[in-house]
Amino acid sequence: MSSSGNGSGGSVDIQKLARLARLQLTEQEQTDFGPQITDILGFVEQLSELDTSGVEPMTSALDVENCFRDDAPDQSLSSKAATRTAPASQDGTFLVPPVLGNTSSKK
Repeated sequence: MSSSGNGSGGSVDIQKLARLARLQLTEQEQTDFGPQITDILGFVEQLSELDTSGVEPMTSALDVENCFRDDAPDQSLSSKAATRTAPASQDGTFLVPPVLGNTSSKK
């Protein structure tokens, strides 16, 4: 399903967008999200029209400084202690399901 009218005359392919975001949407959700995505893209397009030539680039809207601690070695959990309560572990590491599909080396 596509939704058109994002302000630039193009269309938004909701199925492709959902696939890229690894979302499984029902037909109703695709229908509902189409206009919402179009509105969001329209808002972003409005923002891109703002003159920001005199504005310094920043990583936060707030004028704050990072207050990180020094990166110094400290006591930490052993691998065995850290993985003790994990649902699955092997050789001191966490075992998790593949995120990007089957990652086995078998072909």
